Formats: sequence, structure tokens, C-alpha cells
Amino acid sequence: MIEIIPAIDIIDGKCVRLSQGDYEQKKVYNENPLEVAKMFEDNGIRRLHLVDLDGAKAHHIVNYRILESIASKTSLIVDFGGGLKTESDLEIAFESGANMITGGSIAVKNPEMFESWIQKFGSNHIILGADCKNRKIAVTGWLESTEEEIIPFIQGWKKKNIYKVICTDISKDGMLKGPSIELYKEILQNEPDIYLIASGGVSCIKDVEDLAAANIPGVIIGKAIYEGRITLKELLKFL
Repeated sequence: MIEIIPAIDIIDGKCVRLSQGDYEQKKVYNENPLEVAKMFEDNGIRRLHLVDLDGAKAHHIVNYRILESIASKTSLIVDFGGGLKTESDLEIAFESGANMITGGSIAVKNPEMFESWIQKFGSNHIILGADCKNRKIAVTGWLESTEEEIIPFIQGWKKKNIYKVICTDISKDGMLKGPSIELYKEILQNEPDIYLIASGGVSCIKDVEDLAAANIPGVIIGKAIYEGRITLKELLKFL
């Protein structure tokens, strides 16, 4: 059964969504992220993907108070990402109630640091953020592209004990045009043991059904929920 993971992205303390990671294409959906998190919990959701977009831009954790509020006032299992660049950032995130953190840019720009996090905090608590555009890894809140290919990138970290991976196809993210199912299937054909979480492009309940049929372990859903294209009631059959 595919794991359903709604996303809350935060800018200026508000629940927002971007299109293709573009900060200029921002839409505010709720002024109170805790209210959104409680709505998810009340509808049977257990997991939450919480992204500090201010932190991603500032290169250090910013919205840890919101993380603390959600973690202390709900029972959601929260993975937190955005701007985590130092061990101190991770300690703040975990002290604020994160169950897991997601690191993307750091795994490209400072792999030694990312590897030290795996060793110190344990691979259960570290998720690799493998964000890509045209199959090439993108970093810094998707503002920079690299020449690193997505599958070898994941394989390299699998050898270093990473087994949870969030893969976002940036070209799909926030566009409501369907997820990159073929890419996810190819990743799992190469690395069947990883816990792959699909992210980006989910537009309707059929997209979730198709991901489930392709045996993708987890899916992050953002804009489709906020725009009312997928109802929480429709997701009940996966919970």
C-alpha cells in the first residue's frame, strides 16, 4: 500500500505552494500551517512533509517554530527539509520535533557533511532529497542545475546506507500534469530496496492509483489537495 504524505511548504509562516520551485509563482493557501496539519491528522493522515522554503533560500533553518508547533500539537510523523546546512540546523530540527530530515543540496555540495549526518543521526532519520530536471540533479531550492544524473546519484548514496529517497521531478512540480511514473519505475528497477517517495505532478486520484499500481512506496501530494483536485476522503482507501 502506497504511503500518503501531504506537503506543507512554508514562506513567511504561511502555507504556500510554488510552481516548479519558482518563488515568484507563489500561492498562499492558509495563514496557519498548524490548522492545515490538524486537518490532515483529523482525516487519518499519519505522515507530513514539511518544507522550510525560507530556510532553503537563507541556507539555514528558519521556520523551526512552526515545526515545533505541529510536532507538539499533532501526532503526525514529520519529515522536515529546507535550508539544513549544518549539524546545528539538524539538532534544531530534531529538538523541534522532526522525526526525519530531508537533505538535498547538501548531499551534492558537501557530501562529507551529509555522510557524517547519516553516521551520527542514523539512516532511519535521514532522507535523501533527489530533485531533478531532465534527469539531472538540481540544488539550492532548485535554482541551480548540475550535471549529476539522477540514478547514479541515488546509487552512490545507497552505498552509504541511504535507503529513503524523495525524488521530485521539478518539471512536474506544482503543474498538476501527472507524476514521472516511468522515471520512478526505472529508479526502482535499478535500486529495488530503496523506499522511494514520489513527489511532483500529482493532479488527481488516478495519479495516486497509478503510482500504487507501479509499487511506488510513497507519494507526496501538495497542490492537488489544496486546489481540491484530490479530497482527503478519496485518499482514505490508501490509509
